[in-house]
Amino acid sequence: MIAHNDLEHCRSVIKTGSLSFHAASKLLPSSVRDPALALYAFCRLADDEVDEGNAKGRAVLDLQERLDLAYRGTPKNAPEDRAFAAIIEEFDMPRALPEALLEGLAWDAVERRYKTLSDVRSYSARVASAVGAMMCVLMRVRDPNALARACDLGVAMQLTNIARDVGEDAHQRRVYLPTDWLQEAGMEIETFFKAPKPTREVRSMVRSLLAEAHRLYIRSEAGISTLPLNARCGIFAARYIYAGISGAVRKNQHDSINFRARTSKATKLRLIGKSAIRAAGTTIMPTSPVIFAAPLPEVKFLVDAAGGTEPKLIGRTESLLDTLAELKSREVHSYSKGIAAE
Repeated sequence: MIAHNDLEHCRSVIKTGSLSFHAASKLLPSSVRDPALALYAFCRLADDEVDEGNAKGRAVLDLQERLDLAYRGTPKNAPEDRAFAAIIEEFDMPRALPEALLEGLAWDAVERRYKTLSDVRSYSARVASAVGAMMCVLMRVRDPNALARACDLGVAMQLTNIARDVGEDAHQRRVYLPTDWLQEAGMEIETFFKAPKPTREVRSMVRSLLAEAHRLYIRSEAGISTLPLNARCGIFAARYIYAGISGAVRKNQHDSINFRARTSKATKLRLIGKSAIRAAGTTIMPTSPVIFAAPLPEVKFLVDAAGGTEPKLIGRTESLLDTLAELKSREVHSYSKGIAAE
């Protein structure tokens, strides 16, 4: 399905760029692991180009073009793009899923801020749960309940990332904490950017994010028993390794400004062992009724798209079109200013 050289390139990208996923992926069967590595490599490429580049808007628009080419079956001549096009063909990947990721990256490019926890979950749905839903597609799982729990796991992981990176984001003039939390604490965002400190209020916000993540990690477990048996250990490992980052933040007394939480290799190995035990238990334990919990409102569009309950030609959402139009407007304005300066 995926050319050998393209797959090897994707493996090297993940090995150096996403240690947590690389560790968990080793536990997946090759039928899932190989396309998953290719998927993550493409998503990692997309995230890095927007996150690290100076022309963020241009990067998102370029990614939109790359998605168009991949879905036409004529991908850009790059390993990640060719591998992703092969995934689209083999697994009938709903276009709404990678487009949701694109929309989240577009929100980053326009430096959107999020007023409420629900808004943060909406962002997390796009940059993380969309990948979780695509992983289900790679496992050929389209059950809405399983998809809802996979999306829970994605949101939990992203909330963990946000809690861990408060200081790093502030130094780059980014904030993903709900702005109404900052307002309630009497904090000015610009003041926080100039001198981020792990005040009692900031630590409390980090604690609240991790509490929400913990709730969703627990909910997500109910869906793992619906996955192929040989994939369960890998997904449990992803769940526990990411939750381990939350534990490291707590050990730092919720100070994610002076410290960046990490999990050691020994900790990862211990969590992998725990994952194997939990995966084995799914074969004898009854199905948890939590599997039937309604999806978070913020992820329901992903569940519908992956489960096939929306029209196949779902296309881009109006929200995505609006954000892309804003980016194009900014690009034109920036180009015009450059011409005028000359």
